[in-house]
Amino acid sequence: MVKEIKLNMPLQEVYTIGRYFRNKFNEKVYKVPISISGFTCPNIDGTVAHGGCSFCENDSFSPNLQDKKNKFKLSPKTVENPYLENQLKQLEMQFFATKTRLEKKFGAKKFIVYFQSFTNTYAPFETLKALYEKALSFENVLGLSIGTRTDCVTDEILDYLKELSGNKEIWVEYGIQSFYDKTLTEINRGDTASNMRYWINRTKEKGLLVCAHLIYGLPNETQKMMLHSLDETLKLNVDSIKFHPLYVVKNTLLTNEFKKGEFTPISEELYIDTVVKSIQKLPLGVNVQRITAGISDASLLAPLWCRNKHQQMDKIRKALLEVGLCY
Repeated sequence: MVKEIKLNMPLQEVYTIGRYFRNKFNEKVYKVPISISGFTCPNIDGTVAHGGCSFCENDSFSPNLQDKKNKFKLSPKTVENPYLENQLKQLEMQFFATKTRLEKKFGAKKFIVYFQSFTNTYAPFETLKALYEKALSFENVLGLSIGTRTDCVTDEILDYLKELSGNKEIWVEYGIQSFYDKTLTEINRGDTASNMRYWINRTKEKGLLVCAHLIYGLPNETQKMMLHSLDETLKLNVDSIKFHPLYVVKNTLLTNEFKKGEFTPISEELYIDTVVKSIQKLPLGVNVQRITAGISDASLLAPLWCRNKHQQMDKIRKALLEVGLCY
């Protein structure tokens, strides 16, 4: 039996990234996710930690990733990149394949190239320039969104992105996850709250657009802690937010903790309630890019409610309606 929702208040639209793009460009804009082989992270290659974040088996989050077993990995200290031409070809092939699907399915006309997987500023500067400029050269590309970590940007990179932002839409997406150092240590993040604050402030000082990623359901975190991390994020004047539930996939450090009974995933009810409370906290001008995530293949171990993203979205939308918000 479907619960009837009785509204005693006028509905207010949640300010989504889609609404932001339509307001700015007068049409719908589509993000094209790109995954370039050879990229990695400093807490995978041993620079700040080994093994990566406890929840990360990056293939699960990288639908476009090719050549997953490629042993060549970049870092900012790499002297030569013999695979650059191959990476540029990957970029072109992935972009046009996804662009074609979006055009056929939705009639898409304008695009943002989203460098999604791993840490997309963790490479030699010349490699970054070649990839970014190639992406911006594609027809009907309005700009870039670059997924990275706050310990993997420099003033040189930010100054370069500032130049690009003169006539392109440039977003930097930072994985914050939590503002509790104890949690960051527990998930093997290899970064600190103070470093995140410093580089997000630097990015904003350059006039760049910032999207912050937060994960709800991290080990030993209460709802109060999750909402506090959001408050700390909003103090940095970020432009956009993504919310993710923490789920356990195979072949991660978290897998072992889960199997030993040392980690209990967040419940669907608590996650939805936390997301609703979070959206209610957002100030005017901060848009929402994601309110949940899921994975439907056999790599998911828990929680099983993350298997059906469409069902999650439906439940979150209904919960938002109950507080007068339309997503």
